[in-house]
Amino acid sequence: MDSGRRWKRRPEGANWGDFGADDQIGRMNLLTPERRLAGAAEIREGLAFTLSLPLDLPGWGKGTEFRRPPRLFATTSHDGQAMYNLPIGFGTDNPRGVVCDDGVILCTQYSTQWDSLAHMGMRFDADDDGIEEIVYYNGYRAGEAIIAPEGDQPPVARALGIENLATAGVQGRAVVVSLVEAFGPGRTWVGHADLQRAMADQGCVVREGDFLLLHTGFDDALIAARGEADPRAMDQVGAVLDGRDPALRDWVRDCGLIAICADNIGVEGFGFADCSAGCDHSMAPLHDLCLFKLGIHLGEMWRTGELSRWLLKEGRSACFLTAPPLRLPGAVGSPVTPVATV
Repeated sequence: MDSGRRWKRRPEGANWGDFGADDQIGRMNLLTPERRLAGAAEIREGLAFTLSLPLDLPGWGKGTEFRRPPRLFATTSHDGQAMYNLPIGFGTDNPRGVVCDDGVILCTQYSTQWDSLAHMGMRFDADDDGIEEIVYYNGYRAGEAIIAPEGDQPPVARALGIENLATAGVQGRAVVVSLVEAFGPGRTWVGHADLQRAMADQGCVVREGDFLLLHTGFDDALIAARGEADPRAMDQVGAVLDGRDPALRDWVRDCGLIAICADNIGVEGFGFADCSAGCDHSMAPLHDLCLFKLGIHLGEMWRTGELSRWLLKEGRSACFLTAPPLRLPGAVGSPVTPVATV
């Protein structure tokens, strides 16, 4: 491999190696101290908006989906008692203290989440030998860096795991675009021209090093359903980015944004079964572009509605965002409780 790199050929339009041969955070490298200060300048009122759904939403996944809702359980004491309303005391027969202690089993990407750069890879001839291998951002390999479970051994991302994002200092300027304001609450496929029109109407300008936050109304519908949302009906709620549009993909590549976060599932639309627009992948072309080629993190199912409506009312479009994931080594995704300050 040239210069110790894991690849001889990188995908067309990719930035592999631009941030170093061993880079694992991609475009987050653009989040400099100066850009954090620029983001902090968006704080004028000191108001904070929590951008996380309750982690038991969307509410489906109860035996039918591969991602399941979180399940709490009580930890147990040394003598096997459930540590919930458990009297505790040392050196006394009549303890007055009481303790509760619990754990949780959860799917890291069930609700409000970050995708790590290990979430989506591709088969690609990175060795330039005519044979496609499974690779991820910056040429990290399946079987070497991204290890599938085997027997009693759990899966692990030895590279590109979510802990790399956790230590990247995820704070900066975020631009918020209301797609529901521009296109209404129904399903609309939003290409480059549509997005640019909506941004111009709302005074949104994306600078290098910015986060892009989208509000589609999907979060409002989930909250209103109170855990009883029909996933098939939700497929028709809210605008979605059309990753098939080459102009949109070019804009994402060129504008300098470091992450795209939306209140829906997937950021982009799904449901098409061809590559007629020249996409590398038939299901999720923006995932391929962002996670695989450019190292742009994706945030899904964020609660952006309240923030978006406030900004629109005030004639503003930007805020200061703080959104570190869990520092969970080896995971390919993470719950997140983002906070926007205006």
